Amino acid sequence: MVKELWLNLPVKDVKRSKEFFAQMGFTFNPHGETPNSACMLIGQKPVVVMLFEEPMFRSFIQGDIADTGKGTELLISIDAESKEEVDDMARKAIAAGGQSSHKPTDMTDWMYGCLFIDPDGHRWNVLYMDMSKRPLG
Repeated sequence: MVKELWLNLPVKDVKRSKEFFAQMGFTFNPHGETPNSACMLIGQKPVVVMLFEEPMFRSFIQGDIADTGKGTELLISIDAESKEEVDDMARKAIAAGGQSSHKPTDMTDWMYGCLFIDPDGHRWNVLYMDMSKRPLG
């Protein structure tokens, strides 16, 4: 049986990436870290996102790392508790050095969100979903 799920992302500078995500309010598990990796925790029931410097990441995949400047290899979505939390995370991402040309907005009648790009080009989607307005289907 599967015990855990964690995501592994390549980063150019693990210290810079850790500082970026710490400024956004994410926490880290120091017991899961090495000098070339950081163990970031997301959510109330934490999902582990390992940030590996590119040479270490490359040793796992035995191939090329996707060029995030040319395309999106993965969209990581985060569930926010309110529209205000979406707005706050968008502000924090920009203040910490991230990018976004997608301001927080109503995406549907029941979803509000924004997209930001971290310093390594990974795309993150922060969403507030009002399930009482979600169409059944």
